[in-house]
Amino acid sequence: MTDITHLPADTGPSIHLHGKDIAVAGQWKLFWLKFKKHKIALVSLVVICAMYLVAAFADFIAPVDPNATNARFTYAPPQGISLFHDGSFMPHVDQLKMKLNTESMRREFTPDPAKPLHVGFFVPSQRYDLLGFIPMQTKLFGLVDAKPGDSLYILGADRLGRDIFSRVVHGARISLSIGLVGVFMSLILGVTIGGISGFFGGWVDLFIQRAIELLRSIPTIPLWMGLAAAIPVGWPPLRTYFVITLIVSLIGWTSLAREVRGKFLSLRHEDFVTAARLDGMSEIGIIFNHLVPSFMSHIIATVTLAIPTMILAETALSFLGIGLQPPIISWGVLLQEAQNIRAVAQAPWLLFTPAAAIVIAVLSLNFLGDGLRDAADPYESV
Repeated sequence: MTDITHLPADTGPSIHLHGKDIAVAGQWKLFWLKFKKHKIALVSLVVICAMYLVAAFADFIAPVDPNATNARFTYAPPQGISLFHDGSFMPHVDQLKMKLNTESMRREFTPDPAKPLHVGFFVPSQRYDLLGFIPMQTKLFGLVDAKPGDSLYILGADRLGRDIFSRVVHGARISLSIGLVGVFMSLILGVTIGGISGFFGGWVDLFIQRAIELLRSIPTIPLWMGLAAAIPVGWPPLRTYFVITLIVSLIGWTSLAREVRGKFLSLRHEDFVTAARLDGMSEIGIIFNHLVPSFMSHIIATVTLAIPTMILAETALSFLGIGLQPPIISWGVLLQEAQNIRAVAQAPWLLFTPAAAIVIAVLSLNFLGDGLRDAADPYESV
């Protein structure tokens, strides 16, 4: 381990503390100094924050109702946004013309440059409740002075003429939140059960570890499939969402519990634990007031790396048709709607758009987790 008391005064442009300052810096200060050096993790943090903001304000960002259908624009292709028209700045899309191909018996859409549709920001819309309680009648962007028959499909439409962009934005709510909720539940179970196992040891540790090994020996996907298949079809969407979250969290806590147990085994005989015990603090108080905070940065890194697993689990269950089902909108549900040859061949954006959102979210969370994991031990090389 680097002797932090003999670090040079100039530690690089990204760190503004001298060696003496680093020697007395707190754990979270050192954690931030190390994390700032991980540029990819910083960019990923911005991307993740942006995605969660999009999910939170989906009603405002999505230009149309994600469940609004339009039979005239079935499998309509993405419409590119142009910034200039007749030499002047006017963001617009070209109206789509549809004709029936008599040979393939398929609809074919072509843009009509003679009919530009003006795209503006903060356009009026039908009333909706932002965040569930703020009445709004404005969208972030949309068609200005839209008329019946006008179309705005920047990422294309599905088999019912629903806007894919609006559906992906609304799907982020479920897919991203199920990761947070699932990881939060895994965090509570993992820290509590793993802490009890490592702190008390003996028969308690033996029983908990054998139970963890039993759970980890069960194949994950078949277990999820069996539990998800037991959900009654007639359940309301909110209850189904909650049960799917429970199922996804069922196995996720075991790895964190083992890591917490290992940390507790190495720390439970330290002097500060003995001092707290002699001071009259209860065993539970020692666990949550002294032991858990001593490696909280490691827990944060582990939890961040677990969120992508939760997102992929929900996506896999929904894609297989045993997870969330319409009318709930999630990225897994959108992928499930694209799992046929006709949709992929005729409208590849049905597959690529939600898949791209999943890839970006999972990669960003993984990069962020790597940065947090590297910063979890900032004394190593600040």
